[in-house]
Amino acid sequence: MSSLKDYEKKRTFTKTPEPGPKKKSTRTGRMFVVQKHRATQLHYDFRLEVDGVLKSWAVPKGPALDPTVKRLAMQVEDHPVDYAKFEGVIPEGEYGGGTVMVWDYGTYEPEETKDVGGALRRGELKFSVKGEKLQGSWTLVRTRDRQWLLIKHRDFYAAEGIDVTEIAPASIVTRWTLAEIAEDEGGNVKKAATGDPKQIPRRTGVKRRKQGQRKKVWHSNA
Repeated sequence: MSSLKDYEKKRTFTKTPEPGPKKKSTRTGRMFVVQKHRATQLHYDFRLEVDGVLKSWAVPKGPALDPTVKRLAMQVEDHPVDYAKFEGVIPEGEYGGGTVMVWDYGTYEPEETKDVGGALRRGELKFSVKGEKLQGSWTLVRTRDRQWLLIKHRDFYAAEGIDVTEIAPASIVTRWTLAEIAEDEGGNVKKAATGDPKQIPRRTGVKRRKQGQRKKVWHSNA
């Protein structure tokens, strides 16, 4: 069975702007993306490209730069690689309905193994990422069933007492907040705004455009 079957079954692609269930690979085959997603509850979707799909975990509190903090990461269905570029609004009533932001993006390298799929099946993967907000070495370790922990290793990029989701809340594609993305796409602005901090940094280099016509700056090194 295709690893994207669950993804396909949960969505009606005539109603949602999400990409279809197509397997593909990037140039490196080692892309990672973190998407901030305001659905029923705000969470962060952590995704690693493995064998033509994005292996995905929902991280309720988002990644932590503090090595002493172990973040719960619930494994969800595989997503297509094209999903890494998805930013917008999933209509209410559809699976995952709400606002999606590309919060971080880059490449990753496995550590201590070349078989990423095998490491995940065994329940532990050590890897390093090179993104705009997240860098350095991390571990994903399974505790039971779909439940994993996402842990930052002690290295140059570790930081105790700093919440990276608060100091860097905006999209790396548009530099917009969830509320601004929702407003531009005609989504639920009030609901999306609950995922933004009280103090929102001023946007730079992006002017308001007509609905659905915002300029995206996409830098792909994968």
